[in-house]
Amino acid sequence: MTHRPSDAADGLTVGAVASLAGVTIRALHHWDSIGLVRPSERTDAGYRRYTAADLARIHRVLVYRELGVPLGDIAAVLDAPTSEATASLRTQRDQLRERIAQLRRMSDALDRLIEARESGILLSDSEQVAIFGSDWQPSWVEQARDRWGDTPQWAQYAERAAGRAAEHWQQIADSVAVLDAELAAAHRAGVAPGSDRANSLAERHRASIGAYFDCSHSMHVCVGRTYTTDPGFAAHYNGIATGLSTWLGAIIDANARANGVDPDSAQWV
Repeated sequence: MTHRPSDAADGLTVGAVASLAGVTIRALHHWDSIGLVRPSERTDAGYRRYTAADLARIHRVLVYRELGVPLGDIAAVLDAPTSEATASLRTQRDQLRERIAQLRRMSDALDRLIEARESGILLSDSEQVAIFGSDWQPSWVEQARDRWGDTPQWAQYAERAAGRAAEHWQQIADSVAVLDAELAAAHRAGVAPGSDRANSLAERHRASIGAYFDCSHSMHVCVGRTYTTDPGFAAHYNGIATGLSTWLGAIIDANARANGVDPDSAQWV
């Protein structure tokens, strides 16, 4: 580094360079400290003076910084032989492309989550009927959103729905159909609410709701109430077996009681 008289006119001060290059003085000081761009001259008083070549290097640094090359790698690119610099740039390009692909995946996932929050399920009406059965009404999802759209449970439901394709919903529907058949068989066999068998089935039913949102025993009781009060739910279960909706509500209540929840005062918590 050359020391020049304090009145040297052929070098630029750090302030002038910062203004010309559109960077901060602090950045220039940092680049000097890490050896990225060191001013070629200093005055007798120790002040930095940048030459035209230094300014040209700064502009090259800005090009690579704009491309996302880390500061720690820029010096190697600038100072390395052409072949090595090109290889380093290819690596940076590949990393950038992967980052772009990752951002696109994140964007797509956010789009699905937004859509799931708005629509409830990312299936067409015909796909819903094909998967959930001919008695399924797609309007139920819209009704559920209108009723519970501001709850944490709806948020959970949307988050889980956003990651599910048709085959995942089919798996859930198939498992629910198997459980419904076992519930109907137990009801026909006279399995009593509160028995070990009934409690086990009630727990499996609660777990099946977990495919949509985390369901406590208290919440389970609230859900069970709708099986007798909501015509759609009552028709669904009673269509599987006469009286199944009432019996299912009873085994849910009994199981909740066995787990320390009073069904008569159960709340959505």
